[in-house]
Amino acid sequence: MRLFIAEKPSMAREISKCLPENKNIQKRNGYFIQGDDVVTWVVGHVLHQAEPGDYNEQYVRWRHQDLPIVPTEWKLLVTDSSRQQFEIVKDLISKADSIVNAGDPDREGQLLVDEVLHFVGNTKPVQRILLNALDEKSIRSALNDLRDNKDFYNLYQSALARARADWLIGMNLSRAYTLSERYKGHKVTLPIGRVKTPTLALVVRRERELDSFKPVDYFTVKIQYEHPNGLFWTTWQPTDEQKGLDHDGRLINKNIADELVHKLSISPKGIIQSVTKSKKKDPQRLPLSLSSLQVLAGKAFSYDPQTVLEAAQKLYERKLTTYPRSDCEYIPPNQYEDRVVILQNLSRCNDEKLQLWSQGANQSIKSRAWNEKKITAHHAIIPTTVYCDVSTLSKTERNIYFLISQAYIAQFYGEHLYEQTKIVVVQQEERFVANGRVVIDEGWKFLYKRQKTTNPEDDVDLTDDTGAESIKGKEAIEETNHLPVVKKNDGVLYKDSSIEAKQTKPPSRFTPSTLLQAMKEIHKFVKNEDLKKQLKAVSGIGTEATRANIIDELISRGFMKTSGKKQVLSPTDTGYLLVDALPEELLYPDETAVWEERLSLMSEGEDTLDAFLSDQVKFLQLLIDKLQFGNTEGRNKMMPNVVRTITSQQGRSPIKRLSESELSELKPCPKCGKGKLVEKSGKFGTFYGCNNFPKCRYTESLEEINASAPMADLQVECKDYKCPRCKTGYFVKQEAHGRVSWVCSNRSHCRTQCADIDGVPSLYKK
Repeated sequence: MRLFIAEKPSMAREISKCLPENKNIQKRNGYFIQGDDVVTWVVGHVLHQAEPGDYNEQYVRWRHQDLPIVPTEWKLLVTDSSRQQFEIVKDLISKADSIVNAGDPDREGQLLVDEVLHFVGNTKPVQRILLNALDEKSIRSALNDLRDNKDFYNLYQSALARARADWLIGMNLSRAYTLSERYKGHKVTLPIGRVKTPTLALVVRRERELDSFKPVDYFTVKIQYEHPNGLFWTTWQPTDEQKGLDHDGRLINKNIADELVHKLSISPKGIIQSVTKSKKKDPQRLPLSLSSLQVLAGKAFSYDPQTVLEAAQKLYERKLTTYPRSDCEYIPPNQYEDRVVILQNLSRCNDEKLQLWSQGANQSIKSRAWNEKKITAHHAIIPTTVYCDVSTLSKTERNIYFLISQAYIAQFYGEHLYEQTKIVVVQQEERFVANGRVVIDEGWKFLYKRQKTTNPEDDVDLTDDTGAESIKGKEAIEETNHLPVVKKNDGVLYKDSSIEAKQTKPPSRFTPSTLLQAMKEIHKFVKNEDLKKQLKAVSGIGTEATRANIIDELISRGFMKTSGKKQVLSPTDTGYLLVDALPEELLYPDETAVWEERLSLMSEGEDTLDAFLSDQVKFLQLLIDKLQFGNTEGRNKMMPNVVRTITSQQGRSPIKRLSESELSELKPCPKCGKGKLVEKSGKFGTFYGCNNFPKCRYTESLEEINASAPMADLQVECKDYKCPRCKTGYFVKQEAHGRVSWVCSNRSHCRTQCADIDGVPSLYKK
């Protein structure tokens, strides 16, 4: 018996229909039978990582002294909701002669099936089938090209490394920073994620950039010249030494602009210094990966990434488009012959534009998209050879199918050809530049022509490969569609001028689709400039399959929110709190991006699971050590003007409020370095916070201040109760939030504490 293990029932059903026995399919509980072949499924992760408490009961309670928790042998547990299906799969594996891993053709799909095989101790031979589409032709082709599953061992190791690294970061750092914040008086739970946290930090930093943004007024000078062949406008190009420029080269002194125009009008003769003409071409945009589809759909229809993924998944399951979670934008050459059927189907799909474009396609064109060397386990998302009547689709599915088909049809239109002209005029030793572009052949961009809107911000560019919007707010020399024919050394005359007052624009808030794009192009946001070039080749943080879920989870868990028609993102108070509680190592994507690069190398056999996880543990230990649990040396200088006392009768004395003069003597906030720590009141009581709020949200609780008090400031009630742990300190009584407890007076080295029982430390109560 040959056993196929698919990732979901729909895939199992389609595989069973295409098996070579061609007999009646028998449907059983949890599997299909087709001759000597059996096809079953795992319904996603039927196994999950064990919790810390499953390794040791003491880890059920969150304690800083247990960190980091690092399993010596990793455990997987059967997911309760999938137990019945798991038992079916396990039984079938025991009866099989050979097995075929039919998980989705990506890292996660490899893991889903392989982890089950390893869990049950399988020793049977295993093959791998790679399904990029569920139509009959694609499945039969894949069945004739089964691979040895051992060839994908490195991909499995990479997936395993990702899962275990996520566990180490999530389980350990979530506990560490939650405990740290609770010591400060914040009743919160902080979920830390290897990808989620730097993604949230992108949104928080962007919001703070907007809070601190101050617009700059500046001016551009445009001069119109007269030539025998016609008039044309130019833009002044000041030299770096020009007075009145800011550090970005913008003119901020209008008087200089007025003086320039006056000088030019008095002596109006200029000369053409140079004329440069060049023919250029833009190759066809590539077909779509999941990320580029999500970004494109976000701009065109304001869809969030999860909505796009769900629609693409439905189209895939209906056999209308290929595998949706693809990170590839190329197509294998052996599918070039399918263009005839696909374009013919699109020419009668009941969409006016798709029909027009497919009928005008040149099927003899072979664009750069057909490249075998660029194909990984999957290829770009394209229409299949199955006919689609778009009128039968939902509105969302129809729009997603439209974008996928549009990008495919574009491969059969010519390159976009244009002639670019640059004219440089010199007058009064000043340079003025005019740029012109004349389209020679619209080519593939004919499919992406859009109507100009009254609102420039709604007019987005859908034609580039990355789906990135054109940069707005940066000065550039404007292009015109027409320039007169001129040649070098021709004379021109000053005719008119225009001084335009402008203002710098703030950065745009992220939307779900542009945040997803930022995750994919994470090299643009790393802090270490040296990493940018190195990480440009890395496909960002997260995967095609997980980025949308990560953004969705950050919203659903209340760390950020959406607003408006375009669903712009902004952080919530909880989001600010989480980001402000963490060190830069977790907030900037540098480390995570490097990890993604290592995972990619691991999938190619150039890194190992053990080496990767060893480095993760070192990273964890470094961050946990920085929190200095039980080590408060140096903190007693935080509030030099505040006297702290703990008395047996009255508990903690109130902390003295500071006057304006005293405020100037305080040490700056350790977080931002600009504000001062001042006393505040909140829903959890009194605490110290930075007065540079809300730009800085650093806080220090009274409990932590008291805990960091030097020995000389602690008023010990008596020395009858010596600390049994450190043997040098003595228990002193303190009261916080209405609760009395006893703490060791040797707070710089010992954090032993216990409850109060009838005025006596519980450790001494007989």
